[in-house]
Formats: sequence, structure tokens, C-alpha cells
Amino acid sequence: MAEPTAEPIVIGGVVVRPGERRIIDLPISDLSTHTPITMPVQVICGRQPGPKLFVCAALHGDEISGVEIIRRLLKLRALHRLRGTLIAVPIVNVFGFVSLSRYLPDRRDLNRSFPGSPRGSLAARLAHLFLGEIVTKCTHGIDLHTGAVHRANYPQIRANLDDPEVARMATSFGVPVVIDATLRGGSLRQAAVGHGVPVIVYEAGEALRFDELSVRAGVRGVARVMRSLNMLPPGKPGRRHLDPIVARSSTWVRAPASGILRTSVALGSQVQAEASLGLISDPFGEIEVEVSSPSEGIVIGRTNLPLVHEGDGLFHIVRVEGTQVVAETLDAFTSEEEQAEGLTAELADEPVLS
Repeated sequence: MAEPTAEPIVIGGVVVRPGERRIIDLPISDLSTHTPITMPVQVICGRQPGPKLFVCAALHGDEISGVEIIRRLLKLRALHRLRGTLIAVPIVNVFGFVSLSRYLPDRRDLNRSFPGSPRGSLAARLAHLFLGEIVTKCTHGIDLHTGAVHRANYPQIRANLDDPEVARMATSFGVPVVIDATLRGGSLRQAAVGHGVPVIVYEAGEALRFDELSVRAGVRGVARVMRSLNMLPPGKPGRRHLDPIVARSSTWVRAPASGILRTSVALGSQVQAEASLGLISDPFGEIEVEVSSPSEGIVIGRTNLPLVHEGDGLFHIVRVEGTQVVAETLDAFTSEEEQAEGLTAELADEPVLS
């Protein structure tokens, strides 16, 4: 008996049939110069049926690491044996991307504008387009993000772990920290849930910067999720699966005073309650104020800007306990990254650029 074949998918009025790979430009709007602006989408439709996964980046226009993750993802040789459909959208917020801005030209946050409206603001119209043309035609989604400007995030997944399918995707991604994050109003995740589409968010790196560790972990993580969904062939047998640390709460440590910050902990560091995270001093060094951790946990976010004002968020700490378990998980992730000189041979044709 012949194997069943996949069904074609229609994006922006373009039909992509099983075995085809197409780039589609979704019309968004025109500039005041009458120049058309489009959202670039690449669709890979496998010959055999399976899930329909979207992977998107630059929902915030300055969060560009996901663009590189998607570029490398599309180079994977394993995609020749894809089951189902992969929809890659490397730049959702095209306006913010070209202007190096997190926001739309009207300063609206696209990730607070869902589900949008065809007659609303530019952000609402873009959200409505993405939801209708991409999200509602998929069964699963991965949204790629970074920290904000001058802030870096340690590789982590944010997801609503009360949803079993979301939890399965989150734990299979293979980064050391998974945060149980509630759905925010107006977010892509919330809108997707309304259409029965489970979505996880990958957070890593800093806005307007490429971070090699974050990019490599992102490519491998998306591939792992695709394997867990049976979209890609299984990896090499015997490879250890990283059991992530699941965190239920986190807190920002804020500057107790204004001044110049000297940081003493790196991203991914395990810290104890009351441990020193850094010192804030005046320009002469005559006054120094210590910044300490309020609880035991892991540093998953950190400012990269030494000049701080009282109340600024400096360190993002997830509260976790169990020193040995945490240390083993972080060590396993670090070891894996140190051994990865490029994408693994069974996945990619090209080496990772340094």
C-alpha cells in the first residue's frame, strides 16, 4: 500500500504542493514613497503528512538572533526528509527590522497587538495578517526572541506548562531553563492558543547582536522539537537528553543606587541567596553599594550597560532549589556547547560562522 501524501498549503494565495519549497512575499503596506513592504515567508511542504510548524523571529524588530537561527535551520539536510510542513518567517516586524527598532513606526509593540484587526493601527493590521496567513494554518509554533537593547538573556524557553503539548515542546527543546510563563494579553502566544495552536518562546542573546551560543542552541532546539513531532528523522542513538530545570517564578534585581555597575556574575551562573552580583560605585570609587541576590537561583538575564540609575533592572533571577541538580544541568549544557564546533554532521551542510 502506498504511503499517504501530504496536502498542499496555501499562503498568501500561493499554493505550495508536497515536495515543493517556495518563498512567498506577503504584502503588508506601502511606505509614504509608494514603496511596497512585504513579509518574507519560506514554506517547505514535505511529501508525507505531518504537523505544520511555524518558526518566526523579529516580532520585535531589533531582536535579530532569530533571523540567523532560521537561516541556519533552512540549511539542514534533514529537511529533505521532512514530514509535514515548515513555515519559516525570519522577519515579522519588517518596519522595526529595517529601522533597528523594537516597535512599529507608531511605537506600538507588535507582541501586544494580537489578534489585530484589518482596519486597526499598522500593528493591528500586521498582527491580523500574521495570525490569519500563518498561525491559523499551523498546528504548532516556535517564536524566537532575545533580550532588549543592552540586556542579554541566557538560553531559556517560556511556555504555559499547563498545556501538555506545550510542555512537551518546551522540554524537548534542550535548553537548561524552562520558565512556566502565563499568557500575556495581546501576545502572539495568547492569540495562537485561541486557535488551538501550541506555541513556545525561545529567549536568548541580546537585541541587535548575534550571540553564537544562543544561535547554535536555537537551531538545535528547533530541530529537536521537530524530531519530537516526528517531522524530522530521529537523531543519533545514545545521545543524552537534557532534562531542563523548570522554574515557576523569577524576579528582577533592581539597582539600589545610581552609578557605575561592575558585574561579578555571568549569564547562567548559579547563585545563592545574599550572594554578591556586583558593585555600584560613583565615578571616584569613594562610595560603593553592593547588589545581592534575593534568593537561590540562576541568572537568566543581565544588563550589559554599566551606567545605571536607581531602580533599573540589573539581573533577572529564576528561583530554583537543589544545588546539585542545577549544577549538573548547567554543566551538561555548557559541555554540549563547548563540544559543538558547528552544526552536527547529520544536520547541516555548512559550518557555523565564527
